[in-house]
Amino acid sequence: MIALLVFVAYATKGWKLALGSALGFAVIYGVDQWENAMASFALVLVATIIAIVIGLPLGILAAKNKYVSAVVRPVLDFLQTMPAFVYLIPFVMLLGIGVVPGIVATVLFAIAPAVRFTELGIKQVDKEVVEAAHAFGAHPARILGQIQLPLARATIMGGINQVIMLALSMVVIAGMVGAGGLGRDVYTSVTQVNMELGAESGLAVVILAIFLDRTTAAFGRSKHDEVGK
Repeated sequence: MIALLVFVAYATKGWKLALGSALGFAVIYGVDQWENAMASFALVLVATIIAIVIGLPLGILAAKNKYVSAVVRPVLDFLQTMPAFVYLIPFVMLLGIGVVPGIVATVLFAIAPAVRFTELGIKQVDKEVVEAAHAFGAHPARILGQIQLPLARATIMGGINQVIMLALSMVVIAGMVGAGGLGRDVYTSVTQVNMELGAESGLAVVILAIFLDRTTAAFGRSKHDEVGK
């Protein structure tokens, strides 16, 4: 698994990130937090995929329809301002203790940037380019897939990056309700005032967050940007 993640880091951003990732993962393994880190990684991955599958189409719809945008905006404001711990209460009551309420709460907590950044990215696409495509008779679906989404890729990937970071922070909090992973050890270290365990689990969270941030940020860069560098 380390080899696979290091390869992903190398493929997205080169040998520097790959080397840093290898050293970081070695530290996680050395402090005996590897299984917990992979459990948290899996939770983040599942929650992020669900948030993207729901958030991107909703953001596209909000960009195309002002009425949808007017309805979605206050809902997203509510989701973003609600304290993270409050998300856990209704889902623990409905679904009990375990991974499922943690994932559901994480999806709701992290979905807002996917919707907002997708809507923003599409709205920022040059209107003259879109009008020119319409003038040449291009189908709206083709305009969306071949013009608007590619031009808005950097903004959309910025939103996905934020989704991943929020999901990781919520997964740690979800350790309080039995979601497992690094959150369980963080919660245990707080309740037992265990400095060593808190430092180990906290360091693992930081390393995992840096890896996810750097790799996803690299996808937002266009080939033109890479050539320019």
